[in-house]
Amino acid sequence: MTTATVTPSSARPKIVGGPRPEKPFPIKMSGTVIKGFGRGSKDLGIPTANLPEQAIEAQEKHMETGIYYGWAQVVVKNKPEHEDSTLSTTAESASSSTSSLATHCPATVYPMVMSLGWNPFYKNEKKSAEVHIMHDFHRDFYGDELRVVVLGYIRPELDYTTLEALIADINTDIEVAHRSLARPDYAAFKEDPLFLQL
Repeated sequence: MTTATVTPSSARPKIVGGPRPEKPFPIKMSGTVIKGFGRGSKDLGIPTANLPEQAIEAQEKHMETGIYYGWAQVVVKNKPEHEDSTLSTTAESASSSTSSLATHCPATVYPMVMSLGWNPFYKNEKKSAEVHIMHDFHRDFYGDELRVVVLGYIRPELDYTTLEALIADINTDIEVAHRSLARPDYAAFKEDPLFLQL
């Protein structure tokens, strides 16, 4: 578990990775979304969807703990009987929207950041892969299929003295991911074969 000194967000690079993904990237992960700790929405205001242990174990040898960026897609497996338009981000919500997750054609692909590790701030005893998809959704993803193409590494996981410092760093991660994915050789992975499967 890394307990590194926290670098001020303003001093961090705004783009990470070379002009194109380099080994071991791209790394592909997929699985049914499971219930996490319920902190992404409640504590941080940044909802996440958790990949199952099998997805983590399949790629563990290629990935150190830390924050990654890439593309993500949610394929609806358990379509709700009705959509509640008043449902917003809650402690139990990873958030999604059936309207944007079509089942008759490949679902939309969105930029994402992923935390892989132990979350030292919360002192987790179990490794997790928590994916924040950069889009506003209106229901949770539990039981749906999450597909992820990881294209780069942003930073190691860190311990924080305050929740505010953690939130500031996550928001910087999101900005870094957006900028890094805007490059043509990264944007091209939105059309990865993993995302084209029905």
